[in-house]
Amino acid sequence: MTAPRRHVQVAIVGAGPAGLVLANVLHRAGVSVEVRERSSRARTEQQARAGLIEHRVVEYLRDHGLADRLLAEGGRHDWCEFTCLGDRIHLPYGDLSGGAGHWVYPQQFLVRDLIASLEEAGGVVRFDCPVLEVDTSGPRPLLRCQDEVLEADHVVGCDGPRSTVAQSFPADLDGAVERRYPYDWLTVLAEVDRPVEGIRYALHEEGFAGMMPRTATLARFYLQVPPDADLSEWPESRIREQLSLRLGLRPEAGDPLLGGLTEVGMLRLRGRVRHHVHAGRLLLAGDAAHVLTPAGAKGLNLAVADVADLADSLVRYHRDGDEDTLAGYGGRRQQDAWATQEFSDRLLELLHLPQGDAEQSAFGLRLRRERLARLSAPGPEGEIFARTYGGAGRLHPAAAPVA
Repeated sequence: MTAPRRHVQVAIVGAGPAGLVLANVLHRAGVSVEVRERSSRARTEQQARAGLIEHRVVEYLRDHGLADRLLAEGGRHDWCEFTCLGDRIHLPYGDLSGGAGHWVYPQQFLVRDLIASLEEAGGVVRFDCPVLEVDTSGPRPLLRCQDEVLEADHVVGCDGPRSTVAQSFPADLDGAVERRYPYDWLTVLAEVDRPVEGIRYALHEEGFAGMMPRTATLARFYLQVPPDADLSEWPESRIREQLSLRLGLRPEAGDPLLGGLTEVGMLRLRGRVRHHVHAGRLLLAGDAAHVLTPAGAKGLNLAVADVADLADSLVRYHRDGDEDTLAGYGGRRQQDAWATQEFSDRLLELLHLPQGDAEQSAFGLRLRRERLARLSAPGPEGEIFARTYGGAGRLHPAAAPVA
């Protein structure tokens, strides 16, 4: 039996934040769009990942009517602190940037909201529907699923680093530049007895540690570990001991008391930027186009910046016949991807000591304490860091966002 074949102007593969924001904006602009997601709806809505949403991304979502629940239930966050050599250095990036802060709102909550918004507007998301093939042999690409064929004027891959859409790029437009960092992060989602009030970055001779707010009863923690470390080497007792040591946790002074560890994993730290994110009628956004480390919380935010540009470009194409704006998508996004990678890389260098003996570690920590003192004080260096970190400005359609 031949699978039914239908036509849509834009087919999106992947129901993460990038794909769902793009689908919502296109649908509301009158461009016919459908989303295909390999995972179940329950799994898609429950994956706990990012949790800090930049100022400019929240403004974009607000402008498109996609931030109501975020603004009602999320928490405003505009400072972080660094611990180094016993000092706690408060960095008020909201003040230094002129008001650009984050909203703390777990990614899975945003995904839930975006799915609901799209469906309420009459949009289509099909879950449990892996795309088996993207056929580019004809004038328009075909998405082949188990029980249907979807013909599209454009196919957008928002389906992660192992993107099915990216695998369909011609060989001469394939490939990427990648860096493997000389350390990894052990990731922990833990119950806490009180909300984490602010992000804490700990620079310590034992290695970096981080504490990030998520919800009133959950927090995200990170521990630097050697590259390719085995999770079996990190029993719960060791994780708790190292988090307490490196972060300097003192519940009696207001720090949260850790309860159950609800999720423990190992994050292999990599940075990756594809050479091309546009091939004919195929386009990529988010992790399919570039992979960032969690340093600076830029992954989700860069993904939404991608689709803010792409949504405007596709609307111009389908509504006005403007091919030039869409043709410039790849160049604009690569420029922004590299600028964001550079910031993430610079922050990683600040947080991690180079390998060496105790004397070198002590020297490195003192250098970093001096730099943190400059970043946290009024002045050009602190202002530039704060504006980039908090996502100052707005996401400009069809242009690289202004940092």
